[in-house]
Amino acid sequence: MIFRTEVDIPKPTFSIEPLEQMLFVGSCFADNIGRRFADEKFRAVVNPYGVMYNPVSILHTVRRFAMPLQADSYDRLVCVFTLGTNHVYRLRETGEIVDNCQKRPQRLFQEEELTIDQCRDALAEAIGILRGVCRDLKVIVTVSPIRYAKYGFHGSQLSKATLLLAADKLCSEYDCCSYFPAYEIVNDELRDYRFYKEDMLHPSDQTVSYIWERLSSLYFSAATNVFLNRWRPIREALGHKPFNPDSEEHKLFVQRTQQKIADLKKDYPLLDV
Repeated sequence: MIFRTEVDIPKPTFSIEPLEQMLFVGSCFADNIGRRFADEKFRAVVNPYGVMYNPVSILHTVRRFAMPLQADSYDRLVCVFTLGTNHVYRLRETGEIVDNCQKRPQRLFQEEELTIDQCRDALAEAIGILRGVCRDLKVIVTVSPIRYAKYGFHGSQLSKATLLLAADKLCSEYDCCSYFPAYEIVNDELRDYRFYKEDMLHPSDQTVSYIWERLSSLYFSAATNVFLNRWRPIREALGHKPFNPDSEEHKLFVQRTQQKIADLKKDYPLLDV
């Protein structure tokens, strides 16, 4: 008997290679997944200007990220956009959509909801900017499974629906884009509150790990899996805390670990340990 549904994810047209250069921009869910990539030694930049929840703020980050770069600064870049909400706050004085209200009085801002096309257009502009600094750009778009109780649960679903439709439209128009269904995995495969933190809104660490496993099994190349099989024992060794750091046994353990690192760097010169 089968007691749950599993989301069927089409195979993407590209793979993520070892030590890939990556950019993660979006909600706090982007932080959670981005850190996993950084731990596995991908050259990942994660929300360099803070968490960005809506597509326009994601565009703002991409602009700032690309501003100091030259054309073709990257041979290849894998970018992950994690969309949290279509709600934005516009500063009444200037009409500008802000990325952070910085605890200023609410009366200074007007809350708005981006349309499907506005979300799509902001992300499309971000892709255009990144293509200007990267020869080979790949983009993974996902919608954060974190619900927004402050909108009301119906309002939160409407917001997610807008983002889902915008992501679908974007990925149908750009060959470099791939959609990863994090939102669907949490809501369809993990349909139980035991997969949430105590606030019943944010996914638990176990849930983030499960989504990481689904994502890595889908996107990692065979070469990446070979690298990770060699790197992970080293990562675990580096995190080991000895009872007696001055013992000969521990000194030998450190020497062996350093030798494994040196051997790995011979095959992967870009590895930074």
